Amino acid sequence: MFRMIATILRSSFMRGLLAVAVSAGFLVANPSAEPSASLVGTEVNPETLRGHVEKLAEDFHPRNYREIDNLNRTADYIAAHFRKAGASVTFQNFNINGNTYRNVIGRFEGSNDSLFVVGAHYDSHEDTPGADDNASGVAGLIELAYLVGGETGRSGPTLEFVAYTLEEPPFFNTEEMGSFHHARSLHERKIDVEGMIALEMIGYFSDEPNSQSFPSDVFKQFYPSQGNFIGVVGKMDQMEFTRRIKLGMQGATPLPVCSLNAPEALPGISYSDHRNYWNFDYPAVMITDTAFFRNPYYHEKGDVPDTLDYQRMAYVVVAAYNYIVNL
Repeated sequence: MFRMIATILRSSFMRGLLAVAVSAGFLVANPSAEPSASLVGTEVNPETLRGHVEKLAEDFHPRNYREIDNLNRTADYIAAHFRKAGASVTFQNFNINGNTYRNVIGRFEGSNDSLFVVGAHYDSHEDTPGADDNASGVAGLIELAYLVGGETGRSGPTLEFVAYTLEEPPFFNTEEMGSFHHARSLHERKIDVEGMIALEMIGYFSDEPNSQSFPSDVFKQFYPSQGNFIGVVGKMDQMEFTRRIKLGMQGATPLPVCSLNAPEALPGISYSDHRNYWNFDYPAVMITDTAFFRNPYYHEKGDVPDTLDYQRMAYVVVAAYNYIVNL
């Protein structure tokens, strides 16, 4: 994910494209319908989330592709929590330039032959702490695993919780992304994948006026000006999938849930690990706090644990679980 993307999005060309897309019905924001019933009494401890974020952003910092030891320590930390949650754990290893990188897979068997994937990348950009990007997503992934592991008599698809390596540059938008390796392996094994959710920056929120920015003023017609919501982002031909996830999350917590479907070519729609599942025709969305459109510390050294809102981050996890538990 590159900072220059924000500049591209703010160009007059992109503003014109977005205006045309909206007027032509190619851009769909916040599909409306009644939310599904929420789980009563499901909670995630905000301080537990903080502990995970601090571990990654402080003890395992930096987590870029050069820091193999820190990446391995992070992978082992995630694997230990997946096992404690009750998942069977495997590592998906691959080699680049003489180095071995690892995806961590925590698997909960289901009652049918299909699979649903929830993932988050654990590497960070250069020497940044990466608290929101993306220790927040990893913390959410771990706590989702604990919620699923606490279920009794669970039915539905098998769940794979996958912590990816190498989402950040220089591997972003290449076949060396950890998520590409995972998605391709599912395709090669002809796995029936019901869908995929990428947790991409889920911890930064603000109630300040105009704290939410946009690639174009067009978006102001559809979204709040305050960065106090969580987003579900998908591509145009997967609107029904995006809609189901949004509705599954709505009402589970006080946190507002917004959604967006737009053409895959529109910059910003594909800026996380979900993009690689689209390559193999799997339904996939990104759950996000909107990254650089809200968080001023994106890809900066200021992306530290104290900047995050752990209560609302906990709401994101509970809302995502509310969808997953009803699969």
